[in-house]
Amino acid sequence: MTSGTFPCSPPDGRRPSGGRWQVSDGAILALAEARHGDPFAVLGPHPMEGGYVLRAFLPGATQAALLTEAGPAALTLRHPSGFFEGFLPGAPPAPGYRLHAANAEASWEVVDPYGFTGVLGALDDHLLVEGTHRRLYEKLGAHPMRHQGVDGVHFAVWAPNASAVSVVGDFNFWDARRHPMRKRIDSGVWEIFLPGLGEGTKYKFRVRSADGRDMPLKADPFGFFAELRPATASVVARTDNFTWTDGEWMARRATQDPRRVPISAYEVHLGSWRRGWAHEMFDWDRLATELVPYAAGLGFTHLEVMPLTEHPLDDSWGYQPVGMFAVTARFGQPDGFARFVDAAHRAGLGIILDWVPAHFPTDAHGLAQFDGQPLYECADPRRGMHQEWGTAIFDYGRSEVSNYLIASALYWLDRFHIDGLRVDAVASMLYLDYSRKPGEWLPNPDGSNDNRDAVRFLQHMNAAAYAAHPGVFTVAEESTAWAGVTAPAYVGGLGFGLKWNMGWMHDTLDYLAKDPVYRPWHHDRITFGLLYAFAENFVLPLSHDEVVHGKHSLLGRMPGDEWQRFANLRALYALMWAYPGKKLLFMGQEIGQGDEWNSNDQVQWHLLEYPLHQGVQKLVGDLNHLYRDLPGLHARDCEADGFAWLVVDDAAQSVFAWMRTAEGEKPVVCVVNFTPVVRRGYRVGLPCGGAWREVLNTDARLYGGSDVGNGGEVMAEAVETHGQPASAELTLPPLGALWLTPA
Repeated sequence: MTSGTFPCSPPDGRRPSGGRWQVSDGAILALAEARHGDPFAVLGPHPMEGGYVLRAFLPGATQAALLTEAGPAALTLRHPSGFFEGFLPGAPPAPGYRLHAANAEASWEVVDPYGFTGVLGALDDHLLVEGTHRRLYEKLGAHPMRHQGVDGVHFAVWAPNASAVSVVGDFNFWDARRHPMRKRIDSGVWEIFLPGLGEGTKYKFRVRSADGRDMPLKADPFGFFAELRPATASVVARTDNFTWTDGEWMARRATQDPRRVPISAYEVHLGSWRRGWAHEMFDWDRLATELVPYAAGLGFTHLEVMPLTEHPLDDSWGYQPVGMFAVTARFGQPDGFARFVDAAHRAGLGIILDWVPAHFPTDAHGLAQFDGQPLYECADPRRGMHQEWGTAIFDYGRSEVSNYLIASALYWLDRFHIDGLRVDAVASMLYLDYSRKPGEWLPNPDGSNDNRDAVRFLQHMNAAAYAAHPGVFTVAEESTAWAGVTAPAYVGGLGFGLKWNMGWMHDTLDYLAKDPVYRPWHHDRITFGLLYAFAENFVLPLSHDEVVHGKHSLLGRMPGDEWQRFANLRALYALMWAYPGKKLLFMGQEIGQGDEWNSNDQVQWHLLEYPLHQGVQKLVGDLNHLYRDLPGLHARDCEADGFAWLVVDDAAQSVFAWMRTAEGEKPVVCVVNFTPVVRRGYRVGLPCGGAWREVLNTDARLYGGSDVGNGGEVMAEAVETHGQPASAELTLPPLGALWLTPA
């Protein structure tokens, strides 16, 4: 840049007399101190009698002029902070006009952002306040665009209680005086279009509270990307321009009922699935080339990824998000995540995203006290804070907050083709007294403890997701007996598609952890779950929560010597895959990992050098493929007529047998012996005579077993047993499970 002066004085012409076109000293001082609440009323061009007045705030400049075809029209320095003003004849310049600024050392040019009109409209204001703006992510946040013929970025943020808001970043030296925003009175949204900016721009919002306090610089609640931790700025990014190649997957998905198709999810914490030689996390492209084919090769139908929204602390595993629209920078750019999802779909894998609308951390740059007072959180700490977790709770009763969260859910389904949302900590949302002592919670006026605002939010979120994206599903992590979690919202349910079956998980793991000698006295741990197995549409979860915090790995929970522990684990998996409900298994458990999950390390892949661990992995793959290939095992997962007990009361021998059926398909019979004793000649009822194939035996040698079984086939006789017209005598392997189908 070069220094310079402006030879031209303001043109003489007809102008208001007596300085009526000049702004007050108080307004100038408010701009200089970044506390003016209506900067567009002062800055930019303003028509007046005989011409227009042009004002600009250019910190560091001692001279300024409007660049016109006739030459520079000088403006007068009114304040040493860099406030310029001048009355000019004629019509105001069109948006995109340039200002020339200079001081003793340099000169520079800028396109004046205060010459542009607003981007948002009255309908945006109305829908936001009403809580029904389903594509709010297209309006708020930072969006590269061409506006009034000029390229730049439009910034918009909801902060209704703020007295002033500025966007700051590297582009303006993080100086809140340079780009104060326009407030839309009807909605409390602040906006500005800044010409010349584009993707990759780092930014935050400087929010000034109603009582004049400057809040810590805030990341964008609608930001699509952010700096890699520990840095916290938002980053301008586009997520609407990816070229997808998964059209066939998406078309097929839209025709499916998730309740009646196989869903076997491999739950993954991406940062600790596998790491590189320098212990670094994999990026999206490496995950696409290694994780995707691994999970697909084992026959899983879906990857369920733990939260990917940006979060400050690795050790939170993503469950404390600071922005509900920003894919974390830990693994790369948003377009990398899109490539990952696209690759998964091409490989036949759906993606379930762990989504966290239950709470958020109180980090200074996040949502807490966003505009100087509670905004996203409930104002009363008895409803607005999780005392145990130290996190804030969303104010579901506020339409704009509910809109924010519903728009987030739709964003991931829309922009990234996500196939399912697993909603975390639903129980904490439903109960006002969740994890609270007496006096720490605020009941409803009638004394009840149900969070009715949260219920309405969940109903609206689920309805919006299913309406916008046929074939997707939502899953509730809900651990109580709340009725109707998977019932439609129009009949009073919450509207989820599926619910984690926490009761099954606790009872089954409790049973398996007991020495077989004690299992006869706990037989009902296995049978009780069938009393409610079809009350909801269930997922059977063996998740990350079950292999941390001193609970041991699944293998580590099993009793007995090494052989018995592996046999118990194999029998557990065969029971789970044959039991009604969709399946979920956390990473590492498919190879029989010995240690608890460590989020700062990786899966113990070296264990695959040993045959017993290889056997578990081989079994999980076979279970998945059989579950997918035999409709009797999945088509009626959520209907009682697809299940029938055959042996339910043999507690003395710890044997269970049941049948899974689907109309027009072969039945599948599962028999499990939970003792280390071989049982020969054990008669089990079957629905028809003739040859039955032993399609699965967890005691097979290729799985690491002792190879006790029935040689691959049994003959059923016309001997009525267990209410069935035929039966067969079986050899039940020790701590083993059999699956049988008609030959």
